[in-house]
Amino acid sequence: MKRLKELFKDFIEQEKLFSAKDRLLVAVSGGVDSVVVCELLHRIGFSFAIAHCNFQLRGEESERDEQFVRSLAEKYQAQLYIKRFDTKKEVDENKISIQVAARKLRYNWFKDILESEEWTQAAGAKNYLVTAHHRDDNVETVLMNFFKGTGIAGLHGILPKKEHVVRPLLFAGKEELKLFAKTENLDWVEDSSNSSDKYSRNYFRHQVIPLVEKIYSEAAQNLADNIERFRDIEVLYSSAMAKQKKRLLVQDGKQWQIPVLKLAQTPAGRTILFEILQPFNFSAAQTPEVWNLLQSESGKYIDSSTHRVLKNRNWLVISPLATEQAQIIVIEANDEAITFAEGKLIFKKTANREIDASTDIAKLDASQITFPLLLRKWKQGDYFYPLGMQKKKKISRFLIDQKVSLTNKDKVWVLEMNKKILWVVGMRIDDRFKIGDKTKEVLEISFHR
Repeated sequence: MKRLKELFKDFIEQEKLFSAKDRLLVAVSGGVDSVVVCELLHRIGFSFAIAHCNFQLRGEESERDEQFVRSLAEKYQAQLYIKRFDTKKEVDENKISIQVAARKLRYNWFKDILESEEWTQAAGAKNYLVTAHHRDDNVETVLMNFFKGTGIAGLHGILPKKEHVVRPLLFAGKEELKLFAKTENLDWVEDSSNSSDKYSRNYFRHQVIPLVEKIYSEAAQNLADNIERFRDIEVLYSSAMAKQKKRLLVQDGKQWQIPVLKLAQTPAGRTILFEILQPFNFSAAQTPEVWNLLQSESGKYIDSSTHRVLKNRNWLVISPLATEQAQIIVIEANDEAITFAEGKLIFKKTANREIDASTDIAKLDASQITFPLLLRKWKQGDYFYPLGMQKKKKISRFLIDQKVSLTNKDKVWVLEMNKKILWVVGMRIDDRFKIGDKTKEVLEISFHR
């Protein structure tokens, strides 16, 4: 069996991680993993700099780690970068977990170093951040991604190389690294927080994986082997998915449209929909809800944190929540019901010309109506001829006259035909489209709040 040094060198070459002319910044915590990375790089002959983050979360232990890394940099005659972070302040200001805050702080800082003038002067050289993630980290990541529901993309785990970040230890397990460090009399420090199961990763490391290995002793190694296959599967999957997205997605300005019938007839349509929705921040749990929109009435929608998927007749329309397009619903002649943010509109044709006292029911002369209609929020500049008036009035003035509060103004919708407003929904119809003595057929629209 090859020694760790040779395996390390082979992995760097196999994955094309970096070359001798490139500049390397090694993220060093002081733990055994990062110490082994430094030792192996040194033995092969790579020069490198060291970056250490002091998150000031563990009191004297954090100070001990910093001093240890200083001595490590002296040992290898490596340029040293140290940053002390106010991590608790970052957590409080952004309402995020300590792990998220620490990750954000350290990777932003690493990027700043790599992009600094000092690091970008060498012609022909590329700058890389070297991290000490190993095979066991990868196994834990894949398991957590699997249970979180990240799809195929999450099963490749931690990639050996992604943009400017390289991980040359992914071929080795934790015990191999410890054995190497002990055999070679290397010193390292232990992070006491690694023994706590309050963090998800530690729980998988200390509880879940050992429990599985009681039944399948090679479970971790088997999963590590599968990760290689998952990476290849993802390449094939991504290629096929790109073709399906190109076939199904139609871009219209800031909106994306999906033909309902074509999606419904596509093999593995639910999985394709999941992949389409992910970039728009829809969760895996929302995919079945969006799929159900295929059979729903027009106007039904599902929101993510940033986007809305709206069923609009024969299309699913994906729009940013902040845009006006997300608030427009097209209504065709055969639509019987439309759902929107404030409730539901029900359409029916009738011969009943009796005027209804409720403002939630609009009775219009059907002969004057041509489809499609648009249902949307009112906007500045809109005007109509309120029932009983021969002069037009801006809706903004109409709402003032009706004493509609600022809060409720944002909830006012209008029904439009050929840029003419038929009805300020739930308030007043346009006088031009009212029923009269010559009306033979009535279009009755009822608003259910």
